[in-house]
Amino acid sequence: MKTWAEVADIQPLAGKILMNSMKKNRISHAYLLQGKRGTGKENIARLLAKGLFCKEKNGIEPCHSCTECKRIDSGNHPDVHWVIPEGQSIKIEQIRNLQKEFTYSGLESNQKVYIIQGAETLTTNAANRILKFLEEPSKQTTAIMLTENSQSILPTIRSRCQIIDLKPLNTRDFQQQLLEQGMTNKNAALMSALTNNLNEAFEMSNDEWFASARKIVVQLVEMFVTNPKDVFLFVHNHWINHFKDKTEQEQGMDLLLLAFKDILYYQIGNESSLVFFTLDDELLQKAAMSFSQHMLIETLDAVLQAKRKLKQNVQPTLVIEQLALQIQR
Repeated sequence: MKTWAEVADIQPLAGKILMNSMKKNRISHAYLLQGKRGTGKENIARLLAKGLFCKEKNGIEPCHSCTECKRIDSGNHPDVHWVIPEGQSIKIEQIRNLQKEFTYSGLESNQKVYIIQGAETLTTNAANRILKFLEEPSKQTTAIMLTENSQSILPTIRSRCQIIDLKPLNTRDFQQQLLEQGMTNKNAALMSALTNNLNEAFEMSNDEWFASARKIVVQLVEMFVTNPKDVFLFVHNHWINHFKDKTEQEQGMDLLLLAFKDILYYQIGNESSLVFFTLDDELLQKAAMSFSQHMLIETLDAVLQAKRKLKQNVQPTLVIEQLALQIQR
């Protein structure tokens, strides 16, 4: 999404709210953009920043070609600061550094923007320091916080932000878009279940790490079906070594969730919803025979709980060990 017209087309309600704010020059001092991965949070944040700095706007649309826009795109604008998690979380030292930057006047204007990516990962101390920013807003400072889970953010922070909900895109429409761009049926089905971002979908489908991740999930499901006693060993020898950082660990959980969803869909005759397996996959048929519907529902709940624990920074090895034991039963 490079224009507000595109935002309005893909995210109608969010686009309408933000476009009206831009037209009336009533930009909030703080936004909380919440939505799943691929719903356009980062693109909207850049558009907001460009709207504040672009010198060649056409109405509310930034030009994307002036020096200001180019520096925002490259992440090198001196008055637009991105804060991203270091490892598992955003730490207090990162917020201290941000506050230090804000003690100086803007290098080229008095306008400043800070964008906090993965705001749900703020440590308690970091969140409390951000709260001080929000409690004493400057008219020329705009905070843009991006999150997949706003409920993990302090209520006092949420209450000081204008919350913008970004809705998941229509999966079927996105899958058709991928097919039209040349992606295979099998990959398009899976990618449309994992992301709403066209570029990300093609990057994942061509990525060797992702291909290996997909294979490991298949092997893990097969272990549960054919050799459950060796699952714990498999997790330590393969899963932990492959899914290393938080993003990779969450993606592994997403793939595992889709795999078990497919097994349940196959059992109840909803084959049209398969995304991880294909209908003629022998493992899918074996797994459907090995797990009862009750066991599958409990497994899906266990995977969702494991993903929540990862977001809460529970030690990832412990999370996958506990999950493996829960599914083994």
